Amino acid sequence: MRIAIAALMLAAASAHAQDLMPLPASVTPGEGALVIDTGFQITMTGYQEPRLRAAAARVVARIARQTGLPLSGAFEPDAAATATLVLDTRAPGEAVQSPAADESYTLEVTTQQARISANEPTGIMRGIETFLQLIRPGEKGFVVPAIRIEDRPRFAWRGLMIDSSRHFMPLGVIRRNLDGMAAVKLNVLHWHLSDDQGFRVESKVFPRLQQMGSDGRFYTQDQIREIIQYARDRGIRVVPEFDVPGHSAAMLAGYPELAAGPGPFQIIRTWGVHDPTLDPTRDEVYDFLDKFIGEMADLFPDPYFHIGGDEVNGKQWNANPAIQEFKRAHNFATNEDLQLYFTRRVQELVRKHGKKMIGWDEILHAGVPKDVVIHSWRGAKSLAEAARQGNPVILSSGYYIDLMQPASQHYAVDPLNGPAADLTPEQQKLILGGEACMWAEYVNAETVDSRIWPRTAAIAERLWSARTVTDPESMYRRMAAVSRELDWLGLQHRSNYIPMLDRIAGTAPVSAVKTVADVVEPVKGYARNRGHKYTALSPLNHMVDAARPESDTAREFATLVDAALKGDKAAAARVREKLAVWRANDARLAPAYGGSFLLAEVAPISQDISALGGAGIEALDYIAARKHAPRAWIEKQQALIERAKQPRAELLIMIVAPVEKLVNAAK
Repeated sequence: MRIAIAALMLAAASAHAQDLMPLPASVTPGEGALVIDTGFQITMTGYQEPRLRAAAARVVARIARQTGLPLSGAFEPDAAATATLVLDTRAPGEAVQSPAADESYTLEVTTQQARISANEPTGIMRGIETFLQLIRPGEKGFVVPAIRIEDRPRFAWRGLMIDSSRHFMPLGVIRRNLDGMAAVKLNVLHWHLSDDQGFRVESKVFPRLQQMGSDGRFYTQDQIREIIQYARDRGIRVVPEFDVPGHSAAMLAGYPELAAGPGPFQIIRTWGVHDPTLDPTRDEVYDFLDKFIGEMADLFPDPYFHIGGDEVNGKQWNANPAIQEFKRAHNFATNEDLQLYFTRRVQELVRKHGKKMIGWDEILHAGVPKDVVIHSWRGAKSLAEAARQGNPVILSSGYYIDLMQPASQHYAVDPLNGPAADLTPEQQKLILGGEACMWAEYVNAETVDSRIWPRTAAIAERLWSARTVTDPESMYRRMAAVSRELDWLGLQHRSNYIPMLDRIAGTAPVSAVKTVADVVEPVKGYARNRGHKYTALSPLNHMVDAARPESDTAREFATLVDAALKGDKAAAARVREKLAVWRANDARLAPAYGGSFLLAEVAPISQDISALGGAGIEALDYIAARKHAPRAWIEKQQALIERAKQPRAELLIMIVAPVEKLVNAAK
């Protein structure tokens, strides 16, 4: 009997560990569990600093929020023998965190105490998040299973790029997303701070940058320092990006004399690749960049500095006689040669100010200096090419979360797969890691969280966990748990959903609007820019903005349909229940179509969802009766399915494919 009970306890501990995301490198279940109650205490041993004390305070606050337990006086500085949780740090970390930081940790939990041990404070930060994920309700209270975890990241660079230029992101958005990053062990905030649509940082050397290029929406230098400290407290680096020589209209609004073409220049309100470009042939441009980079290098302590370098269309260069003469004088055959000249000169300035330069993969040429980091976004081919050339490289191709692809698609992208698989071991070491990218054409402060989370947790796991951790079913199950936990950090990826649907509903029941929203997704890739032409001032309040990038309801329904078609009667019953809800739903919405223009635009989608519900039920009836559906019925349903596959109101109905399976099975 004791052996059986022990086996159950081991299984329970292992099951708890399997809820972790990212999955740790090594997990050894123990026996029993540590109780988390109002007597919870936390203490520190070994090296101590204010950052660790702040981390201890956050642990107490997080546990109090997640459990509802009143925890007061929980920090005890000299209670290593009796504390519930001990943070044991061996030595200080780097004064300015870098990719070389040691993020490894060990977490050991017994029935008496939990201990997180790490060489540096950053390891403690990572272990804390694992410990907090392990807290669960037990039969008589909250518990953490007895367990031993030894963990370390696979890649040193695990980032999230947030674009604050196209839509300004208030400080609260940045803070809460830093909390989310810490929760899934991301360690780099790549902050995109200038583009054609806005220059977002206060410059005291060149104040017209923010005065003319920001609409008054920019971060003061004190606010930047606050965010940098907030990030450092969570073991996260902040890498700034100021895009040059292209994507520079907002910069040129204040300093038009730097441009390659005639002005006047102003903030651009539309999206895409625009003409305004710096003039790479004039020394005045490099004098400006020298002073500007120096100022920003002092403001941002991280060793890396991103200069953009992407999407230079060259139109102003081609139209400028002086630039064409410069190209001839220097034997530059193409604009790519001219941009390489620019890149080299800017790299010298970045190095002069003590930084290592990063640029998007357009700057990759045979002559680019070897200490320049190439940021691969146009395809994994550039990642391999850069590594073969001897340049460090970061992967973002496949991690563009603004394109609304499913988490499973991002999860399948590995920096060492594809072209990189043919690299030598030494070349593979040049692959620093990867970054999820949240470009902000179609997001604002209200919607951005729902586009970042929870899918970014899948990318975080790909960059942290072992290469063999690839099961999408397990990933989705654990990502759902992480998504709920992120609510406790103040992320709004779930909490903003119902209020946005309520805005759309008008006089309709919001539950009926939710039934539609739950089974649709925004169009994918760059399709949203092919229909309605958006600007920076367009409202983002439509169903396409409220709908989640990935429909859990549709994915789960597809799984049920597969099971039902294999003979699972319980699954078939659940499929029928869901179809019945969808079939009846449009009747609940129809009376309100005239009262909300936002609701009226999805009326055809709602009507097709109801028709699909009816088609699915009729297909189930034919299947259950073992009858072949009549040809006329099949042709009618196929026409419905083809219509329902088409995007409308920039939305896709995601239950079409499983309903089509049912119809085909009824043939």
